[in-house]
Amino acid sequence: MATVESGVLTLRTNLAEYPVTKAIRDGRVTSDIVTLDCCGPDPAQNGFKDMLRRGMYDCGELAIVTYLQAKCYNKPYVMLPAPVSGRFQHHCAGFNRELGHIDPKDIEGKKVGVRTYAQTTGLWVRGILQHEYGVDLNKVTWMTVGEGHLEEYSDPENCIRLPKGSDIGQMMLDGELTATLQGVDLPKDPRVERLVPDPFNAAKEWFKRSSVVPINHVFVVHEDISKNHPEAVRDIYRMIKDSRALTEGGVPDPFPPLGVEENRKGLELAIEWAFEQKIIPRKLSVDELFDETTGALQ
Repeated sequence: MATVESGVLTLRTNLAEYPVTKAIRDGRVTSDIVTLDCCGPDPAQNGFKDMLRRGMYDCGELAIVTYLQAKCYNKPYVMLPAPVSGRFQHHCAGFNRELGHIDPKDIEGKKVGVRTYAQTTGLWVRGILQHEYGVDLNKVTWMTVGEGHLEEYSDPENCIRLPKGSDIGQMMLDGELTATLQGVDLPKDPRVERLVPDPFNAAKEWFKRSSVVPINHVFVVHEDISKNHPEAVRDIYRMIKDSRALTEGGVPDPFPPLGVEENRKGLELAIEWAFEQKIIPRKLSVDELFDETTGALQ
């Protein structure tokens, strides 16, 4: 996979063009010792299975949930302390107001749609519903469209797979589902109301208490690259930092920070909630997510 020519290491990379990565993708940020061949699919999430099941990429982004599962199932990738996407998630659940108002607790005993149970948006929204609004997640039937990214993982028993191609947004509008967790994919329809009341202000208040911006995707490298080419990994991290500095309009505020300690609270929360929600089989420590090279990046 990785190739070296004239002293330059070329890595097959799955990385989307976000505001904070655009300068890497468009060539404004480069390296003398490593080239990131951004050859992954659009959207990048469509390459996660190929990375973990078939080793098609040397490095790139993974959803934080997918990476936690990868560590539990001993996949050969290691994380850099470098989130490439993240946001508040309070606004990412909706219902059809014309079918009657519902509060978060009202989804207990009901069917709620989510693209995949192990989707990162689902992790964060369910955690918010449980810990902020007292929802018993085990009393909800989660209606999913797709499978997780790792072959070793199976959804919890209170998940039901919908027929391939099902449109959970339309099913919510039609009343077949009580609500959906969809993030930016919530239907652009005036009937849609957010499940969390006043979600944007609720997110601000939550941030004041938690100091955490939920991480969506992180940057990872194959462990062989980290072991055999630590200087390249350090320069990739430098590239990510330089690209952030060139973000048009500045890095979104708030946004997950760089650095191990700076991300520790957010990673601990992702681990805690992933374990509670039966997405990972054991609790990881934050330090397990890094190796000798990536854990020293500042």
